[in-house]
Amino acid sequence: MSDMPNGKKHTLTLDNRKRLVLTGAVDVSGFNEETISVKTTAGSLLIKGSGLHIDRLNLETGDVTVDGTVNSLQYSGSDGSRSRLSRLFR
Repeated sequence: MSDMPNGKKHTLTLDNRKRLVLTGAVDVSGFNEETISVKTTAGSLLIKGSGLHIDRLNLETGDVTVDGTVNSLQYSGSDGSRSRLSRLFR
């Protein structure tokens, strides 16, 4: 985990698909009731669902809490870099 920017650890806890708590958030690039996009120390995270709303946001500590119904969580790359596997198939 030494390759994480700022040395922040990233954790994600989802409670009954209704409450999402994550640490290691660097930025929230966009949000509405159906989609929230969060840049984390482990890569970009796309949260999809319904009735989503950010209950708590503290980028200094990297803490984010989201309420609503979570339908999917999708990570993409680590800070936009390509995966090792994708570099094999250039």
